[in-house]
Amino acid sequence: MTIDFSTAQQFSHQLFAALKPAEALFIEFTGESSQFIRFNRARVRQIGTVAQAMVTLRLQTHQRTASSSFPYTSDLDQAGAIAQLEALRSETLQLPEDPYLSPPVDTGSIQETYMGCLLPPEAAVEALLTPVHDLDFTGIYSGGTIVRGSFNSAGQDHWFATETFCLDYSLFTAAGKAVKNTYAGTHWDQGVYHAQIEGDRQQLSQLDRPVRSLSPGRYRTYFAPAAVAELVGMLSWGAVSEASYRQGGSALAKLRDGAASLSPLFSLHEDFTAGTVPRFNADGEIAPACVPLITQGHLHTLLISRRTAQEYGLQANGASAHEGLRSPLVLPGTLAAEDCLSALDTGLYVGNLHYLNWSDRPSGRITGMTRYACFWVERGKIVAPITDLRFDDSLYAFWGEQLDAFTNTPVWIANTDTYEQRSLGGTTVPGMLVKAFNFTL
Repeated sequence: MTIDFSTAQQFSHQLFAALKPAEALFIEFTGESSQFIRFNRARVRQIGTVAQAMVTLRLQTHQRTASSSFPYTSDLDQAGAIAQLEALRSETLQLPEDPYLSPPVDTGSIQETYMGCLLPPEAAVEALLTPVHDLDFTGIYSGGTIVRGSFNSAGQDHWFATETFCLDYSLFTAAGKAVKNTYAGTHWDQGVYHAQIEGDRQQLSQLDRPVRSLSPGRYRTYFAPAAVAELVGMLSWGAVSEASYRQGGSALAKLRDGAASLSPLFSLHEDFTAGTVPRFNADGEIAPACVPLITQGHLHTLLISRRTAQEYGLQANGASAHEGLRSPLVLPGTLAAEDCLSALDTGLYVGNLHYLNWSDRPSGRITGMTRYACFWVERGKIVAPITDLRFDDSLYAFWGEQLDAFTNTPVWIANTDTYEQRSLGGTTVPGMLVKAFNFTL
């Protein structure tokens, strides 16, 4: 079943009333009411709806903390919830003290609801399949309402609800080559979807050309937004975290310490104004609507959680416990998106990347592979698809002296994970033109 604010609030306050004097409690809610449609060869293979909610209790007492999660169902009564609380009490007795435990505080509550305009469930199949009826189209569509709640015994009652959709799909040639793309947002636009499919068709036809193998080397490269989003995603793994920096593992340490710089074209923000992810975190802290992290190549701040703030005597800025990006935005540039090939002239068009990892995190070096629709371009025209290439390059190069331009049209690349539940958020990025990018294999 799904859950609304009043039900979650009543449930939480009943548990708060059952706390003992030395106890504090955080309660989180996650829920959704979603339609899912799975396609293969432009036919519906699975279709249905999911309505679910989960509750997480996090009990603090005597500098110890324990947590548990369980489904919220119609037959979950107060006695069952109290039993969960009793189990946590028993668990905390066996745990060591945590010197950096942060108790709940009340700095005000927020309730934010972002209404979208989604496909009516009964019209979704026709709208999705009509433009691709003659293609080998495979993918999954999900759309509906997602909710998050955060309540604590200090008095904070946070609630967030948003309506979003995501179509994550691939188009295949007869030889098994693929163009991969996503269309996601809060307001479905059939015209935009048709135009995107037409662009995919053009790339699909290019994949039938003879494949070109390229030697390792540095190539002028255009990265489509989906590829840029993969690179930005790496920053959540030991780059923008204050704790990572303090522990000597941040990929942005050279930027923080003034030993290296980035291009003035590169600005990165945490931007919550689109309404696709809540501003509050699991501790109930509310992040500003926009948090500038890197401004015109200069580091403004890293992400600081309450725990990190307490350990190092800092001021937290609403970051989550793992201090990763939740709603990153790379500010656009001035290159018209439709002019990306002519601006590239001769080089590589990279549509997607995968298998990314740090090859040398202190130096900001990232490795990974090209994937799907990637092409060799000459004089602004696609000449041939390429064999997959491995790359290894430093963010201080491709976001530094080698950065040539960003396009003027940022694209929201949704988080497509559906493990256990639909994920929130995504990455808003433009396309990116790099003067020379290092491909190693």
